[in-house]
Amino acid sequence: MERAVFLDRDGVINKTMIRNGKSCPPANPSELEIFPDIAENLGRLHSAGFKIIVVTNQPDVARGTQTREMVESINSVIKLRLAIDEFLVCYHDTADRCSCRKPKPGLLLQSAEKYGLSLNNCFMVGDRSSDMEAGKSAGCRTILIGYQATKGKAVHPDYRVDNFCQAVDVILKQRGEK
Repeated sequence: MERAVFLDRDGVINKTMIRNGKSCPPANPSELEIFPDIAENLGRLHSAGFKIIVVTNQPDVARGTQTREMVESINSVIKLRLAIDEFLVCYHDTADRCSCRKPKPGLLLQSAEKYGLSLNNCFMVGDRSSDMEAGKSAGCRTILIGYQATKGKAVHPDYRVDNFCQAVDVILKQRGEK
């Protein structure tokens, strides 16, 4: 069975923007700022045999404040710069009650079927409680980057780290690799 690392996009791969005191995704490729050392650390994961799959909620499309084409444009820029195997995007809002919007595990389950993944050998890395819930529901090990996004919520990730490099260290250590 294959193994993968699922990554949230905004707040894990790239910086979020602050608009009106709220954390938001970049509105276009020119606002995109990828965190340092992401490329190097994705390379470490690929070398260890992991697929890299981005699973991201982009509800601004359903809300009418962003277009699907712009989200795909941002994802294309990221894919040109980083070794990402696939982007899976939920364009719905919470009220849509779809199975693909995190905290539901639909996107992870879809990937498992497509790639023959053994989800108990996979990791979900994110910066929000919804990422952790999706990962747990799918049977993945979960790694939470940072603490602020879960304030006041009962989140129990398998691991908590400060940055993506530390998340990769945890993943490789759990797999007996350097």
